[in-house]
Amino acid sequence: MSSPLIFQSDFGLGDGAVSAMYGVANGVDTSLRIFDLTHEIPPYNIWEASYRLLQTILYWPEGSVFVSVVDPGVGSERRSVVAKTASNHYIVTPDNGTLTHIHKEIGITEIRTIDEKLNRLPNSGASHTFHGRDIYAFTAARLASNTITFETVGPENDLGSIVQLPFLSASLEDGTLSGMIDVLDVRYGNLWTNISRSLLLELGVEYGGYVKVAIDHDATRIYEKKMIYGKSFADNKVGEALIYINSLDNVAVAINQASFAEKYQIATGIDWKIRITKG
Repeated sequence: MSSPLIFQSDFGLGDGAVSAMYGVANGVDTSLRIFDLTHEIPPYNIWEASYRLLQTILYWPEGSVFVSVVDPGVGSERRSVVAKTASNHYIVTPDNGTLTHIHKEIGITEIRTIDEKLNRLPNSGASHTFHGRDIYAFTAARLASNTITFETVGPENDLGSIVQLPFLSASLEDGTLSGMIDVLDVRYGNLWTNISRSLLLELGVEYGGYVKVAIDHDATRIYEKKMIYGKSFADNKVGEALIYINSLDNVAVAINQASFAEKYQIATGIDWKIRITKG
């Protein structure tokens, strides 16, 4: 039986790129079950692609094959790889930082460079700008359909060679929780941090208690204010800020029925730091 095949990209759905990837996969095996993680990653945003894999992957059955194509370096010397995770999932992607969150939070047990002489869509050798179709969708479909094995993808690489984006781990020191704004809950503008619920518990904060939240962009203080720690948005008045635990068991910051990110012009990544102390 084939494994689920899940696509992620920054292509959007305004043209035929995603459909072409579906077509290639179906050309390998029409019985494949193909799904979309998202195709709305902001263009060239490798960091968000990395996070969305982490957000999703553990909810899929073992053996599932993911394709992630956010590839501003397409056609360059960057590697095309298949990674096997400690959770027994596979990710087909350019090795450009897309594996950062998975490598740190779940673990990668093996990584192989795709041998393009063996694993490339036939008659596509003159194309250098659509590896999502010609290499990743084709290889992933062959892997998901059991046409090839992981060992025949290509040569094995050292795990230390995996490209990783700069990353700031969360910590608790001297009564202050420190971390970064990992990603936005895009539709609602909530801030998802990399500070775990367990670290918040170590700080000694309980539901209904107050914390002081400070957010810096580089060395500039963008926001600083006290807010409540709620179980859900309903624990606060409409228009007021709160922290809560998101679906990945991490601390998040929100305004009840408004966009925190839009109101305070907050973005994501290692340059966006958050500090939390007991109120």
